[in-house]
Amino acid sequence: MNESYLESKAPRRLLVATRNPGKVREYRQLLRGIPFEITSLEEIGIADEVEETGSTFEENACIKARAYAASSDLLSLADDSGLEVDALNGSPGVKSARYGGPGLTDEGRVALLLANMQNVKWEDRSGRFKCVIAIAQPSDEPETVTGAVEGIIQYEPKGGNGFGYDPVFYLPHLGRTMAELSLGEKNALSHRAQAAGKAVTLLKAYHPKLNKDSGQ
Repeated sequence: MNESYLESKAPRRLLVATRNPGKVREYRQLLRGIPFEITSLEEIGIADEVEETGSTFEENACIKARAYAASSDLLSLADDSGLEVDALNGSPGVKSARYGGPGLTDEGRVALLLANMQNVKWEDRSGRFKCVIAIAQPSDEPETVTGAVEGIIQYEPKGGNGFGYDPVFYLPHLGRTMAELSLGEKNALSHRAQAAGKAVTLLKAYHPKLNKDSGQ
């Protein structure tokens, strides 16, 4: 059996363009069943950082997907996601991961958020997690899908699962925060799960097209 045949039968790789190990774990779960082998920036040794200069989640996701597809020569999936709080006019929004400036941990950003909301009544503490996923080939413009989940920002963190703002994002219909959910429960309803479900459909459509383009 020659080497070219083996290469043609090897699963194509999908680069999930993140350095966040929590996101990588989630995507390996959420994208199960796709006809691709998932890899990450760390796994393929890409150290370059792509600056998120967009003003919306969609713009930032597209910037990253386009750049990492070009640098890796792989079909690439990138997302931009964050928390929009109505009482804070949509903040932290696209700055969710950088809220409060460099150097803050997840716990520090949560503490800052709660401090900025200390005088906000319960009925006014609504917000949502939003995720936009962009998928790009090296030579094409990205395609995007979106997911969102509504909740309430509670007064103090609770729960040890998840990451980011999960410990203060309360889901009224479940009576728990996102950080109190198991990974399976979270993946059934989260903003990233909703967007990833739509991304699976896109990725399944990409596979035969990629094979056709490569002559396989």
